[in-house]
Amino acid sequence: MPTPLISSRPRRPLVAAAAIGAALATAVPASAAQATPGAVSGTTASAAAPTAPQAAWAAGTRAYLVITAPGDTSAVRGAVTANGGTVFASHDAIGVIVAHSTSTAFAGTMRGVAGVQQVGATRTSDVPADAYDPALPAAPSQSTTTLTESNRWDMTQIKADKAWAVSTGSSSVKVGVLDTGVDDLHQDIAPNFNAADSVSCAYGRPDTRAGAWRDIGDHGTHVAGTIAAARNGKGVIGVAPGVRISSVRIAEPTTSMFFAENTICGFMWAGDHGFKVTNNSYYTDPWMFNCPDNADQAAIIEGVKRAQQYAEGKGSLQVAAAGNSNYDLANKRTDSSSPNDSTPVTRTITNACIDIPTELPGVVTVAAMGNGNAKASYSNFGRNVIDVAAPGGDGASGVYSTLPGGKYGNMNGTSMASPHVAGVAALLASTDPGATPADLRARLAAQANDTACPSDSRCTGTTANNAFFGEGQVDALKAVGGTPPPARYFENTTDVAVNDNATAESPIAVTGVAGNAPAALKVGVDIKHTYRGDLVLSLVAPDGTVYLLEDFADGDGADNVVKTYTVDASSEVAAGIWKLRVRDNAAQDTGRIDAWNLTF
Repeated sequence: MPTPLISSRPRRPLVAAAAIGAALATAVPASAAQATPGAVSGTTASAAAPTAPQAAWAAGTRAYLVITAPGDTSAVRGAVTANGGTVFASHDAIGVIVAHSTSTAFAGTMRGVAGVQQVGATRTSDVPADAYDPALPAAPSQSTTTLTESNRWDMTQIKADKAWAVSTGSSSVKVGVLDTGVDDLHQDIAPNFNAADSVSCAYGRPDTRAGAWRDIGDHGTHVAGTIAAARNGKGVIGVAPGVRISSVRIAEPTTSMFFAENTICGFMWAGDHGFKVTNNSYYTDPWMFNCPDNADQAAIIEGVKRAQQYAEGKGSLQVAAAGNSNYDLANKRTDSSSPNDSTPVTRTITNACIDIPTELPGVVTVAAMGNGNAKASYSNFGRNVIDVAAPGGDGASGVYSTLPGGKYGNMNGTSMASPHVAGVAALLASTDPGATPADLRARLAAQANDTACPSDSRCTGTTANNAFFGEGQVDALKAVGGTPPPARYFENTTDVAVNDNATAESPIAVTGVAGNAPAALKVGVDIKHTYRGDLVLSLVAPDGTVYLLEDFADGDGADNVVKTYTVDASSEVAAGIWKLRVRDNAAQDTGRIDAWNLTF
């Protein structure tokens, strides 16, 4: 397995994704997105964007937010044109205009115009020429998979695997993925993909051409799979596999950056297209934190806040990742990574400076947990900032989900935690279609499982609400109002060495279970091994009958097996000694049976 990579930009994936096609696993570069990448009558986001360029692109073109009163912005739009700018997009309902200009005096001049409340540059780099004639992302060629669905640690940890027996979510619930785009052709996403409400908001105005929503990396596709990969027997299952996914690409090609005008366009689109939930696994470039004492950043705060409020007023709940810098968001001191579109500088900041969108009012802020209910090493935290927590992966235990081209792989980050929460919110919305965003926020907090602080002085607060986990880890089963099906669970946590060219066995004594084993006996395994292609896994029944669990392909060089298998053991008497048999068929790589379990 490749050494985990930590990106220079927070909330981009922290571990390279293992792209898995039909059989062979190969390492691919991690994506460049986050993990470690009220209504007033007037023009809406979708109606505001002209379909043709309004002016020719020129070197030195910069983008600005011009903020005025919500309603009719025609007078201020006229002032933009009169003062050396062009109107690229206009959102009358929230009083936000996206203007372009090559004049270095544009912002200062516009701040003196009657009716203008704020003006701010959204970037410290030029607007790309592509903004005026955007290229469509390529449709990725698709690989079929022989991988079948199995329980994953992250889904088990939030009880999503049990929730599916109660509800998989409603197809009337639309979840927007504001990200790098989504591969709508993927075999696990296509059944739940909603093309009619998908769009590109790169550069700040909607591009509704077919395919404009597609992934320019792999981050958004991974996020989408965690939320709602179909329950179709292939690959993986999302938290809410019955809901609909819409892609709103807000990342720009080449840079994979998410500028303020893009985020504003995304939130306006979400409000106008009935998204019940949006997932936001990014921060708004180029500032990790936007400070209200800076005129440019103050305009960014105001513009994105108004768009978020608009979406919420239309019934949309925003869920966002907390970030991957292991940073205390409740005690901000410095920022040395901004602006990330030119030359970063180290600056002193305070708690008045906020991460957008995750620290905006009304947004659910999500911290990441590793396998085993611990804070992920990289996850940002903060007392009264973090709302809830969810699995984001850490180290070798990554979150396994969809990748473009019909592939699958692991990523770690708060980017991976946030879609778990978005999925649970979608389940909540499915059980109560009339729930408001405020209702969903309250229910996310209420159903979360309290998680106590570890022995870490940075984790302040109580078990019920603290700096690391907020209200606790989300629980999909509680979200759908279900209770675990009756079952008997047996586990052996004693380590058993798996040596080269040898067979290891670990026993479990099953008692108190009458009759035969079920037709869907669950066999959970946790095997640590440095080359799983060496392994053949089998379950041995008390009478000696052997059930093959998996014979890994010889070329499968990935580490470890953390997986749940389903075995038809209905012909076997349940009580007795069951064994997990692990055969190592090669030299050089060894490991151990770390733990395994049976659920009857």
